[in-house]
Amino acid sequence: MALLCTWLYRSLHTSARVLKKGKAKSAAEHRWIQRQSKDPYVKASHNQNYRCRSAFKLLEIDDKFRLLLPGHAVVDCGAAPGAWSQVAVQRVNSAGTDPAAPRGTVVGVDLLNIATLDGAHFLPHHDVTDPSTHSKIQDLLPGGQAHVLLSDMAPNASGFRELDSEKLVSMCLTLTDLAEKLLLPGGSLLCKYWDGLLSHSLQEKLSCVFGSVRTVKPNASRKDSAERYFLARMYKRLIK
Repeated sequence: MALLCTWLYRSLHTSARVLKKGKAKSAAEHRWIQRQSKDPYVKASHNQNYRCRSAFKLLEIDDKFRLLLPGHAVVDCGAAPGAWSQVAVQRVNSAGTDPAAPRGTVVGVDLLNIATLDGAHFLPHHDVTDPSTHSKIQDLLPGGQAHVLLSDMAPNASGFRELDSEKLVSMCLTLTDLAEKLLLPGGSLLCKYWDGLLSHSLQEKLSCVFGSVRTVKPNASRKDSAERYFLARMYKRLIK
């Protein structure tokens, strides 16, 4: 998905010409291109210089729940191509564009490469589910702690819905380990999941360490998608 976002507009401009020349394009690929070309969020992301349409999912959630405040430290898990980090940089003032507001911090992590972004520290080619990555994230955070964990990460789709859902739930569960290491008491976690049999177990796990957990589906998430987000707030750091 991240790679698709980065070359989307080049693809849209050339795809129709390629199809007319008889190049091999599957019916599914053709439908995807047509859908993207008519998607208002794709057009808006281009007009507003966001790297991907997913920026509008976070914008909508933050407008409603005010997760990202000036001065906050934020970790963006599965950050590529960087659209959520763009939103976070703006909202927490990590680029210092508002000299009158506190300056925040944004750290983005992904297995893929991420183009540089003013106001963000990126760790490309790093696995955020790997404990060895956690110390590197802490080194980039003020005091080694964060106010908010964001996760729009997802595994490569296998085509089997329940299997893909289980993989994503497993990835999200590792974020509770990351939260234990660096999330401030009272902090928040926003993570994507695909609705499935194990999504309830993820909700239960989050409810053990957060005071409030709710399901969110922003308008920018396509209606026919199983994509949902858990918004967990008021982190309760366990005393060992």
